[in-house]
Amino acid sequence: MPRAEWLLRHDRPMVQVTLTLAHGGQRVNRNLLADTGAGPAQAPLELVLDEQDCLMCGGNPCQPVNLGGAYAGSFPTYLIRVEIPTIGFAHDLLAVGLQSPPQGFDGIACFRFLNRFAYGNFADSGQFAVES
Repeated sequence: MPRAEWLLRHDRPMVQVTLTLAHGGQRVNRNLLADTGAGPAQAPLELVLDEQDCLMCGGNPCQPVNLGGAYAGSFPTYLIRVEIPTIGFAHDLLAVGLQSPPQGFDGIACFRFLNRFAYGNFADSGQFAVES
């Protein structure tokens, strides 16, 4: 199984995804907090991103969603192309756009997203990894 591994960021698990800018096609990496407590397995959203990233990457606007918890209220959603090249992952996913993602991160990888993979530290407490 292909595996993508990342060092912990601020002592927290991280997943790095690649987005493609709408103008020019440049690829940009975004470091997301891997949060298994962010939403249930059947949640409509998979990622929480900075709204500017959603717009710069040509995200197609969808219906707003209501969130509770740390980010409470109604937020816009976008269908956006997300990749993890190391493991050959490339899908259009529903992302919530926020004005201010968690400090030290570019967004959140929610449980529904993480649940697509085998994930964890795989016996290395200084890392987080996903396998396809």
